[in-house]
Amino acid sequence: MALRRATAPDATAAADVWLHSFANALPTVVSPRSAAEVRDYFREVVVPLRETWVADAGDAGGIVGVMVLKDDELSQLYLHPDWRGRGIGDRFVELAKERSPDGLSLWTFQVNKPAHRFYERHGFVCAKYTDGSGNEEREPDVRYVWRP
Repeated sequence: MALRRATAPDATAAADVWLHSFANALPTVVSPRSAAEVRDYFREVVVPLRETWVADAGDAGGIVGVMVLKDDELSQLYLHPDWRGRGIGDRFVELAKERSPDGLSLWTFQVNKPAHRFYERHGFVCAKYTDGSGNEEREPDVRYVWRP
């Protein structure tokens, strides 16, 4: 399993990981964007303009994970549901900490309890709960921070 920077040809596969993971992990959260809009966003914004990393399983599965960093924010970390529990998320978080050694922050939805446990296990602490009025989904969320 290789973690590497995403390139333009990875955009659709990375978006598909996001789509599958979001639907599987957050079935009660309504996405405000269609699948086509998500793919366009990854192609036009995420991969070319953000620090985007992918987990590439090669012939065993292609792109199976995506992580996006924006300054000191871990803005996205999604794994294909079939590839969870294999240490890929742990490797992504280690990489994010290496890339932002002074600290990181992130947002996750309040309903995503597995994500809370995952990030807390990696030293992130809850800093703020919101009612969701500040995100596209209008879903209550929580901000986590990690400081070395």
